[in-house]
Amino acid sequence: MSVIRSLTIERLTTAILFLLLFAMAVRVPLDTDTWWHLRTGEQIVETGRVPQEDSFSHTRAGKPWVDHSWGAQVILYGIYRMSGGGGVIGDGGSVGLALYTAALATAGMAVVYRMCEGTAYLRAFVVVLGAAAAAVFWSPRPQMFSFFFTALTLYLLHLYKREETDRLWLLPPLMMLWANLHGGFAIGFIIMFGVIVGESLGALLDPHDSRAIGWAGVRRLVIVTVASILAVAINPYGVRMIAVPFQTIGIGALQDFIQEWTSPDFHQPQVWPFAVLLVGLLAAAGVSERRIDWSSLALASGTALMALMAGRNIAVFALVATPVLSRHVNDWLSVHGWQIRPLRRVSRVQLAVNWLLLVVVLLGALAKIAFALNPDTVREAQREAFPVELAQHLQDTLPTGKLFNSYNWGGYLLFAAPDVPVYVDGRTDLYNDAFLRRYLSISFAQAGWDTALDEQDIEFVAVETTSALAQVLRERPAQWHETLLDDGRSALFERVRSVDAS
Repeated sequence: MSVIRSLTIERLTTAILFLLLFAMAVRVPLDTDTWWHLRTGEQIVETGRVPQEDSFSHTRAGKPWVDHSWGAQVILYGIYRMSGGGGVIGDGGSVGLALYTAALATAGMAVVYRMCEGTAYLRAFVVVLGAAAAAVFWSPRPQMFSFFFTALTLYLLHLYKREETDRLWLLPPLMMLWANLHGGFAIGFIIMFGVIVGESLGALLDPHDSRAIGWAGVRRLVIVTVASILAVAINPYGVRMIAVPFQTIGIGALQDFIQEWTSPDFHQPQVWPFAVLLVGLLAAAGVSERRIDWSSLALASGTALMALMAGRNIAVFALVATPVLSRHVNDWLSVHGWQIRPLRRVSRVQLAVNWLLLVVVLLGALAKIAFALNPDTVREAQREAFPVELAQHLQDTLPTGKLFNSYNWGGYLLFAAPDVPVYVDGRTDLYNDAFLRRYLSISFAQAGWDTALDEQDIEFVAVETTSALAQVLRERPAQWHETLLDDGRSALFERVRSVDAS
């Protein structure tokens, strides 16, 4: 009974917040990279070993491959199988993948909520804004572990700096686990380095700031960071894992052509929450009487720059900026006496209304989730996003020659047509910058594209029907025969080989 009677308006606000966040985060799995992660997880489970070389493509077959997401891939595949996944789109496996995404997204924002200041109403407001900005990052991929672990790293540093609770010893094992789940572990070090730089600046420029951890605190954080770097090497690939983030950043083709690696387009509605969060943070820090501390300044400005350079970093900025925004808005409200005092007790009528509201919101959230995960809805959305008929045709006919495929489809093809080696897929760390630029020159039908296909003995081409390459291949019917598919988006061409009359 005490639990029932304890549903104050503030607790109701918090409960509704996370119900809505979870419902918002549930979405149909439409990321093509999800599928190569699943295929790799399946291979690890079946073989009992972590891959050391590529076995999915014909262009990199046998080449060394550091699979930086191997642990998350096993988890993803396990969730996919346990929820009914069997290699067919629209099956129960998609439900499991969607719930996995929502669970880690909500857990990450729950950690952020604990770092925020102010009443439940203020916290709910800023967390919703942060979640709306970060949502562009949420998809059923190993990167969701990076989202959650980024929030945990920030929280451990928050405890150390703001609540005088030392849990820094957890960072090395956290980083070791992170390095075995996803290559985004580099974000953890960016956060640590940002705090080290910020606190060092504070110790130098404002040594009397009571909010700073001081030189002794900086030294301890440096030691923990070094230990965390060493802990990253505890994985199936050893010290090679440490180099993975640097290798990925060095692929210039990502920044030039891959959408999530380019600067955000502020004409797109999904980017607007990021713009509001960024402007709101600047405004709140400007009007607040509380001066922003050095580590918050270093982290917020650094991650804002990262987000402005590559859209995939917006989620990192959202995790950093949301608690900072709450602190300065709370300070501004307190100075003006505009705080809403929480009610410790509620009347029986208010209690009944609170529970009624909670039940209504719960039912609404369940209805939204049920609609989003309806098999027919999932199947229709995935057929619009993926070359389903093309993959089925390739798997049924098993082309005898080498395939050139669209980068956007590679991940799905190696999952849905597992017996057909792909030309390229989303494993950008495996395909270097020179390779990806050559792929792009072929895909865009730039000068020398036909020679490149000849030199690589490409017999089949599977690309978008409206692509530049598809259009030029149609202009050469004597050399390339097009197989007509009914999906309206896939084009499959086979090289026409001349027959020796003799």
